[in-house]
Amino acid sequence: MKNKTTTHLINVLMTDTEEIQCIKAFAQGNTRAFELLFLNYQPKLVAFIDGFIKDTEEARDMSQDIFMRLWERRETCSEIRSFKAFLFKTAKFSIYNYYDHQLVNSKFVEQMLYTPEGTVSADESLFAKELQKLIDHTVKNMPEQRRRVFEMSREEGLSNDEIAQLLGISKRTVENHITTALATLRKITVLAILLFGC
Repeated sequence: MKNKTTTHLINVLMTDTEEIQCIKAFAQGNTRAFELLFLNYQPKLVAFIDGFIKDTEEARDMSQDIFMRLWERRETCSEIRSFKAFLFKTAKFSIYNYYDHQLVNSKFVEQMLYTPEGTVSADESLFAKELQKLIDHTVKNMPEQRRRVFEMSREEGLSNDEIAQLLGISKRTVENHITTALATLRKITVLAILLFGC
């Protein structure tokens, strides 16, 4: 009986007008209002985050952290008109931070760019195409030597020693060009998440 009552309250409070009232009550420290918002939005938030990071447990943890931060800053939430929009905007920044941390390892970028066809979903495939457009544009606009080094390494499969010999530059210079190119692409990948993750 208690569960039916809770479900009924959630359905009522999640209309636009009642949601605003619920947000205001939450901002004033009403734990019941916070509970209602949490019960209604937390599963959606987990699914949203998990869709990007592909780690359900981590998505749950990130969702919990978001709600904890909201509770800690509840006094600033009184003017929110769309809790969903506010919540998912916050989630996008959490995803950004997650990837920013993950992308410290440059191999992550390479895995994103060279995932075999047929191993991703339709949404992931669309995202990959949009990402590839950004990557191509970025590579095209790199300084000439850096662009050439990157293409010889990633597209032609040449080793750093081979590239150095062919271009008449040191192996260290080749390594620096590749490191700088990948650092730029890491930023582009995170930008793509923000642009196409709505």
